[in-house]
Amino acid sequence: MKSPAWLWQNLPWVKATTDQWRYALRNGIAMCLALTVAYYLDLDEPYWAMTSAAVVSFPTVGGVISKSLGRIAGSLLGASAALIIAGQTLNDPWLFLFAMSGWIAFCTWACAQFTNNVAYAFQLAGYTAAIIAFSAVNITDTTELWDTAQARVCEITLGILCGGMMMMVIPGTADGVTLLTTLKKMHARLLEHASLLWQPDTTDAIRAAHESVIGQILTTNLLRIQAFWSHYRFRQQNALLTWLLHQQLRMTSVISSLRRMLLNWPDAPANLRPIIEELLAALARPNADALTIARIIAPLAPGEQDDFRHHAFWQRLRYFCRLYLASSRWLARIENATPISVYTPPRSTALMRYTDNAEALWSGIRTFCTLALIGAWSINTQWEYGAAALTLASVSCVLYSVSPAPFDSLTLLLRTLLLLSLSSFVVKFGLMVQISELGSFLLFLFPLLTTMQLLKLQIPKQAGLLGQLIVFMGSFIAVTNPPTYDFADFLNNSLAEILGVALAWLSFAVLRPGSDARKSRRHIRTLRRNFVDQLSRVPQLSEDEFESVVYHHISQLSSSTDVLARRWLLRWGVVLLNCSHVVWQLREWEIRSDALANVRDICIALLRDVMSERGVQQRTLSTTQAELQHICVTLGKHHQPAARELASVIWRLYCSLSQLEQAPPEGTLIERIT
Repeated sequence: MKSPAWLWQNLPWVKATTDQWRYALRNGIAMCLALTVAYYLDLDEPYWAMTSAAVVSFPTVGGVISKSLGRIAGSLLGASAALIIAGQTLNDPWLFLFAMSGWIAFCTWACAQFTNNVAYAFQLAGYTAAIIAFSAVNITDTTELWDTAQARVCEITLGILCGGMMMMVIPGTADGVTLLTTLKKMHARLLEHASLLWQPDTTDAIRAAHESVIGQILTTNLLRIQAFWSHYRFRQQNALLTWLLHQQLRMTSVISSLRRMLLNWPDAPANLRPIIEELLAALARPNADALTIARIIAPLAPGEQDDFRHHAFWQRLRYFCRLYLASSRWLARIENATPISVYTPPRSTALMRYTDNAEALWSGIRTFCTLALIGAWSINTQWEYGAAALTLASVSCVLYSVSPAPFDSLTLLLRTLLLLSLSSFVVKFGLMVQISELGSFLLFLFPLLTTMQLLKLQIPKQAGLLGQLIVFMGSFIAVTNPPTYDFADFLNNSLAEILGVALAWLSFAVLRPGSDARKSRRHIRTLRRNFVDQLSRVPQLSEDEFESVVYHHISQLSSSTDVLARRWLLRWGVVLLNCSHVVWQLREWEIRSDALANVRDICIALLRDVMSERGVQQRTLSTTQAELQHICVTLGKHHQPAARELASVIWRLYCSLSQLEQAPPEGTLIERIT
């Protein structure tokens, strides 16, 4: 039997940390404050202010600011669209239905084209228009439509302002501290990753680690955006932070390139592994310097001039050390910087991203068909609560079209709505009918919200459910001004909202999102198309831009359960990226010898022959591999140092292409067995 002391220590209020209490109190006070102010401003549906304050509840200042800006912009855009569409089409229900379905479908497509605040703004524009327009289907006077739109925007803005004010009163975690800590941890993890990959083993753990490193670097970019909004210092140093992220991506590529060379180097030195371990340990020290590193790797210097494999590995290892030491120095500078410090890092572009236009268009079509069918059913049956079903279906289609697991998300939302329907019935008709003052209701609401916020932080497995309960609680309790207690209306409205989400779930089941295998093939085809462009004389993407877009492609399936889809996307991305680095080095390589320049051009031409958007030709690949090997051996014995240098670069290309010998046929992701 558990003792009372054990039970007491495990209560959420007792075991909560200081940071958890700050987060819970900040968000609970913000939601109650938003509800109170909206109520005393005589807004007709004050619960939207409380919901808005819940949505922008982030633990950091930058997260609140960036989310608030996207929410305000999306709300204004959605309200404007609702006014224009409803104002012009309300007299014709079919025209109104198709116009609103088209707008929400457009927002679904648009939110997949962007990331961060812009994507969130389009999501808000979609379902804000649905909330305003569908609730106005019985309005005959356009003035009432304007009043409704104005009230919704005011309530949403009020919730955002309350959330922002409470962030200033009870500040959360500093975005800058979080960003710098993450950058330093990622910087240290690259050494652990190098130690793992520079081993002869080939396991799924290595592939998973490579995907994890890529995903964490791209996630750090989101922290950079939040820090940009939170503090003037990080806006000043934004270029340096972007450059550091590019450097971490480049070091990840170099680690992979060195691994390919190690796997294709039959006579590597016996002392290679001990020296590498000593090198990684030295780089991990805060006071690491170039002289110490040079002394450690000196025993690995190639002794024979014609050993092009040794030269290639030696040059790439030195390049990795230079990258790591340079990043360490810049990290130390930015950590010790003052708000007025100004740095001029090497020039770099923003991290690139890729949009799956086919999937985005399919999501828009799904949203349009879902809303059109629900609306047609409502019009033909004269369903009084069809507007509620349309609203929740719009929210579900817009929000979860970009989710990697839409069925899980919609199932969780259905659970949330069922729980809220039952609990809201008890609260509304068991408690609220007996309360005549808002203050008395807040005495019940504030402890409830605070406890739910604490549980959300303390039970990570239930964080999604608790978060949705907090956000949707206001719309189910529906604290209106004046309050209304119509049991039939509450029951029918709740059933309509649940049915709207269920129909959205059904639409995802019928018009299913593309499978991970199909998405992987589209990503791989796009990667190959971009790589073919890299082989042109004037490529559209620079070396850094191509590198970041490749890693963005790889990260798109990081949560997929299709092992083959993830494996071949990662493999193609790594191969094409390593080849592109070699191509850029060959392109920048200058030599006065016309014969060596011709050899360089022949190598690039061989790549054009073996690689196309449709895939790799195995016969051509085998011939190309043999030709590259012959070129390396011939140039390695050449008397000119430039020729031997070219041999080492070409051998890197050979090592990179060797991974494609098991490439599956075009249109499949089946392992080729030889």
